[in-house]
Amino acid sequence: MKSVKNIQKITKAMKMVAASKLRAIQTKAENSRGLWQPFTALLGDLPSADVKKNVVVTISSDKGLCGGINSTSVKISKGLHKLNSGPEKETKYVILGEKAKAQLVRDSKKDIELIITELQKNPLNYTQVSVLADEILKNVEYDALRIVFNKFHSVVSFVPTVSTVLSPEIVEREAESGGKLGDLDSYEVEGGETKGEILQNLAEFQFSCVMFNAVLENACSEQGARMSAMDSSSRNAGDMLDRLTLTYNRTRQASITTELIEIISGASALEG
Repeated sequence: MKSVKNIQKITKAMKMVAASKLRAIQTKAENSRGLWQPFTALLGDLPSADVKKNVVVTISSDKGLCGGINSTSVKISKGLHKLNSGPEKETKYVILGEKAKAQLVRDSKKDIELIITELQKNPLNYTQVSVLADEILKNVEYDALRIVFNKFHSVVSFVPTVSTVLSPEIVEREAESGGKLGDLDSYEVEGGETKGEILQNLAEFQFSCVMFNAVLENACSEQGARMSAMDSSSRNAGDMLDRLTLTYNRTRQASITTELIEIISGASALEG
């Protein structure tokens, strides 16, 4: 009973810590949505684009006790890998977080291009994530980057999401073939830069903005899921404590009753 009470205290404390962290991250996540949305309007988001080199960026947490958010991300990542694999296609993983690393290393080690952990060791900001995005772009060759994360809706609700960032070459190819890629073609290019150079800069900036939002959304989902998990654990510990207390009281009462019967029987025997 004492150990169950201690566990209940720990789970309640962890719920409070998760709630505090969630409040700090949620505002950042909501504000970051304004960064990537203009790029979707400008360049589009084509998850069905048929390309040869795919990179699946799987975002997960470094710590557990947060429900099934990491398993969901890994499951979707494996599905994308299978969907975009073929004789003339190449699909690689970039993993963010210990939990996705632990699951994907077991059966997809040869397809992992880059692993980054301890992302939330320091408070998340755009500078930190843009350096991370730059490191990914330097270490992988891609036609399409598919970022898998959990989009935060509420404490008890998150939606597995895939955002697609195409390389400048693929953007130009899709535009030339008549594909609809947002409103980019409705703008005129001025200055000395070519359209290819502008697309290169836009693609890099788009990836860093999408990554920033994805990391924050996933961090919110993680803390929300941890709050729910710790709340359930605290209630389960309370239920277990009630059952143990009832069993203890019944056993204690039975023991007292047995002792009283023995005393009374002994007294009756002496009198007889």
